[in-house]
Amino acid sequence: MRISIFGTGYVGAVTGICFADLGYHIIFTDVDESKLKIINQGKSPVYESGLQTLLEKNRQKISTTQYALEAVLQSDMSFICVGTPSNEDGSIDLQFIKEVSRTLGAAIAKKNSPHIVVVKSTVIPGTIEDVVQPLIKMESQKKANIDFFIVSNPEFLREGKAVYDFFNPDRIIIGTDDSISASIIAQLYSSLNCPKMFTSIRTAEMIKYVNNAFLATKISFANEIGNVCKKAGIDSYEIFKGIGLDSRINPQFFRSGIGFGGSCFPKDIRALIAYSKEKGIRPRILEAVLETNQDQPEKLIFLLKRHIAIKEKKIGILGLAFKPETDDIRESRAITVIHHLLAEGARIVAFDPIAMDNFRKIFPNIEYADIPDVVLQSDAILIITEWPEFENLDYDGKIVIDGRNIKNAQKNAKIYEGVCW
Repeated sequence: MRISIFGTGYVGAVTGICFADLGYHIIFTDVDESKLKIINQGKSPVYESGLQTLLEKNRQKISTTQYALEAVLQSDMSFICVGTPSNEDGSIDLQFIKEVSRTLGAAIAKKNSPHIVVVKSTVIPGTIEDVVQPLIKMESQKKANIDFFIVSNPEFLREGKAVYDFFNPDRIIIGTDDSISASIIAQLYSSLNCPKMFTSIRTAEMIKYVNNAFLATKISFANEIGNVCKKAGIDSYEIFKGIGLDSRINPQFFRSGIGFGGSCFPKDIRALIAYSKEKGIRPRILEAVLETNQDQPEKLIFLLKRHIAIKEKKIGILGLAFKPETDDIRESRAITVIHHLLAEGARIVAFDPIAMDNFRKIFPNIEYADIPDVVLQSDAILIITEWPEFENLDYDGKIVIDGRNIKNAQKNAKIYEGVCW
């Protein structure tokens, strides 16, 4: 089976390269030709643990083309893996989805055999049936009796753990009203041992949003409880260790601190809020999830001011990526924190193992350290991302305000403050 992948970001690159490892031939296509050139050079277009090794291993099964027609004609199915960013009001921006749908329709019209379109991008319920399918039909109807099938197959890949998640999924969701395409997609994943849930397209679309919204709710709930615990002199991590032992409560994602960032949770919750309001429902819990999350980074600044006057002081920042094991800085907590510090006249020196190049695009004028020891020479240190190597640093004699519960800092710093502990 030959698969074309439209979009070579985190989802598209991981999906395509991992499918190649399962034995399928992959054809990548993207409007950004520079990403295709990177793949042709044998390099992954995104940083993701283990992905470069898989690409090198399966290089002979992977090709690229800048022409959508070529990708479709040479494949049995196409995966849509383009971005779905937010509009100013938080609703989903479907410009890339619409563009690729039109492109696919025009290409499918040139085929002499049926084609399957699989939407892996995160889209609001109704998008596939009301937007993607009609646009493909509008273009493909230029040729009579063209057959194509459409499937919703949402992704559940954690950045930093995406390769592991692809091969070890908790479940695979297959949304379609067509039994033939459902069977084919199930066969595609047949070597992965996990439950496979067959449902309607709209249900599959909604599962993705509800999944992310619930995980984000757990984080904001943990932060609200953590804020109370901080006032009471209680370690919130001990609290959630205790309640996590309840068989009804999964302990994962009860990580109090400075909140979530990244490309999924903030965007998807905003989109679900906008979708709910469109349906006449005010999603109070989801609104509170975002509000709590937006407030958390400011707790670092508040705690810092307890111990040092910020103006003209050199503040060290440990961690710039929104989470460890990725170079993704989208909605990173570090962005909010640094904006606050600069507004109050602080000088910044920052370190991240792999995300500094991306961060320079937003903050070209702050200082970046080649090694974390440089950060430790600052007047005070803020820990933003829980990179494992930060547990091995010497915090002796330092002022540390910790947003991620780094135990070694808690043990050795001269002055230590945790956000929620």
